[in-house]
Amino acid sequence: MSIVDLGPQTRIVARLAESVTDEQLTARTPCPDCAVRNLLGHVQLLSVAFRDAARKDLGATTDTAPDAAVPDIGPGWREELPKALDDLADAWRDPAAWTGMTRAGGVDLPGEVAGAVVADELVIHGWDLARATGLSYAPDPAALAAAHGFLLMAAADPNRDNSPFGPAVPVPEDAPLLDRAVGLSGRDPGWRP
Repeated sequence: MSIVDLGPQTRIVARLAESVTDEQLTARTPCPDCAVRNLLGHVQLLSVAFRDAARKDLGATTDTAPDAAVPDIGPGWREELPKALDDLADAWRDPAAWTGMTRAGGVDLPGEVAGAVVADELVIHGWDLARATGLSYAPDPAALAAAHGFLLMAAADPNRDNSPFGPAVPVPEDAPLLDRAVGLSGRDPGWRP
């Protein structure tokens, strides 16, 4: 996999988050048992964890499993989340982030795979956030391609039952790439609140 500048996608996610109203924080999302506030909390936590994974700064942030607790936002999330997303993008601009081994979610993995995972997280959770709040969404093409490639690999994994993804939702082969990625992630591209 080639290095992807995650900056354009992190800015897209930050703009989506900036548009979320306080009233929308309790809205449901395509993620089961996850309101918008929980989704935003997850994005903030994964931004810190994958920033540290890129830096090979392994510890509490990279050892915590994503399903350890239902995340939530704190009172300063409107300032903290964009900063965490910027730091994430900066960390993955270092070519060393994409080499060697690292850890995220308590799982040891090659840097290039971790980069693909975070691209997937940003693209799919951007879609989740946009759908839950009625915002328009067009992911960064490079991040979308990386996410789709990762999701294709995950779908072909014979151990998919042990993965964080639900069963793939069938999507026509000629559907837009975003719809195909969303389907591979176990979500219905036609989901509405």
